[in-house]
Amino acid sequence: MTRLELTADLPGERCDQFLARTVPGLTRSGAQKLLEAGAVLCGGEAVKKNRKTAPGEVYTVELPDPDPIEALPQDIPLDVIYEDGDVIVVNKPVGMVVHPAAGHPDGTLVNALLYHCGNSLSGINGQLRPGIVHRIDRDTSGLIIAAKNDAAHLSLAAQLQDHSLYREYHAVAVGGFREDSGTVDEPIGRHPAERKKMTIDRKNGRQAVTHWEVLERYSGYTYLKCRLETGRTHQIRVHLASLGHPLLGDVVYGNKKSVPGLAGQCLHAKKLSFVHPKSGERLTVECPLPEWFEAVIKKLRPM
Repeated sequence: MTRLELTADLPGERCDQFLARTVPGLTRSGAQKLLEAGAVLCGGEAVKKNRKTAPGEVYTVELPDPDPIEALPQDIPLDVIYEDGDVIVVNKPVGMVVHPAAGHPDGTLVNALLYHCGNSLSGINGQLRPGIVHRIDRDTSGLIIAAKNDAAHLSLAAQLQDHSLYREYHAVAVGGFREDSGTVDEPIGRHPAERKKMTIDRKNGRQAVTHWEVLERYSGYTYLKCRLETGRTHQIRVHLASLGHPLLGDVVYGNKKSVPGLAGQCLHAKKLSFVHPKSGERLTVECPLPEWFEAVIKKLRPM
């Protein structure tokens, strides 16, 4: 069992919301189950489900040990960019799913990590997502970091929450931008009709901030650098589409016809910078654009 000590920072926040916001990998429904089980204490007493937080209150949360891992190790080649005893950073190829789910029971990054790392992956995110701190889409390539122990996981999750974990993506968007840079600050939520899609939702969505900068301009397309301040599902794809500039190859938020030579959207997680959980030093890792991305740039760039 893992025991966490959490300090409330907002007044009048529902306790299940507070827990889901501060405990990595914990959903609202999971937080409610912990409250119902009496696994959340404040001042030595079990916290009731409808309790509201007050700044400075300290909550003790007892997380049950994760179930035995059901995802099986698979000998899948990994492009490891950085690795030590606490973290591993991998350059994920297009087409690889991050963790097992319905329709993708194996062949995922988690299966590959289990083979590569053995039992040295954090268990906070449960049996199907060991070590996974953040995700990138199946059809997005690039850097993803995984934690090898719970302490590293909590540290990286805290950096995601306070926006100190720097994530830079490169993308090709449809159309031309008037400005050289800008910021999209629009909340994102689940699409009300198409549950596999996300959308701008100013009423119920979660805050999402994307900073973008033009790197090169082509006829009908723009090569961008995007920095995530938050990490919502499909964030860059939704935000750029909301500007009228969907990603090249994005058949969900852009043109429904696939682009020859592209397996997915033209989006690559190129750079990560984080404070190492143990040493406290800031590490920055980068990976080159994949060949398919370079081919797109070469085709679009004027001769």
